[in-house]
Amino acid sequence: MALSDQPAERHRQVGRGFTDRVRGARSWDAPAPVAGWTARDVVRHLTEWFPAFLASGSGVRLPAGPSVDDDPVAAWQTHCDAVQSLLDDPATAGRVLSNPHLGELPLDRAIDQFYTADVFMHTWDLARATGQDDHLDEDFCAQLVAGMEPMEDIIRSSGQYGPRVPVKDNADAQTRLLGFIGRDPEWTA
Repeated sequence: MALSDQPAERHRQVGRGFTDRVRGARSWDAPAPVAGWTARDVVRHLTEWFPAFLASGSGVRLPAGPSVDDDPVAAWQTHCDAVQSLLDDPATAGRVLSNPHLGELPLDRAIDQFYTADVFMHTWDLARATGQDDHLDEDFCAQLVAGMEPMEDIIRSSGQYGPRVPVKDNADAQTRLLGFIGRDPEWTA
C-alpha cells in the first residue's frame, strides 16, 4: 500500500504500522539496532523528543500519557492519538512551527517531515528488536533517501544519525535508507 502524501493521512498510516509493532512486542528489554537502545527505548525516543520540539516551535502541548517504563503500549497509543488529533484538527492548517534552524514551516508539514518520517524509520528498529515484520514502504524509503542525501553533511553533523553503513550499489530503497541513517540492514538481535 502506497503511503499518502497528505500529512494527516500519512501519519495515520505510519502510526498504524508502528502501533502494530508496539502491540506485537513481547520483550521490551530486547536490544534494538540503535547502539545502547532496547525496544522500550525506541518508543521512549518517539514519545519524548517530539513533544518538546512541538511545544518550543508552535506552543502546542500534547497531553501527557503513561510512562514508557510503566506501560510502553499505552504511552505510545496516547502519544500517537494526540499527534493524530492535532493533524486532524482543521485549525492546524493555519498554524506554523518556528525553529531557529529550520525557519518557519506550516505545522502539518513540519510534523510530516520531521516526526512522521522518524516514526517510519524507527518502525524498522522496533520490528527488528522484537522479531516482527520489518518491511517498509519502498516508495517512501526512496523518497526519504532522495531528500536526505543532498543534505548529508548537515544531517551527519546534527548527531541524529550514525555513520553511513555501506550497502550494495543495486540495493533496494529500504536497504539504502537504512544504510544512510546508520543502520546495518543485516542487524539481528
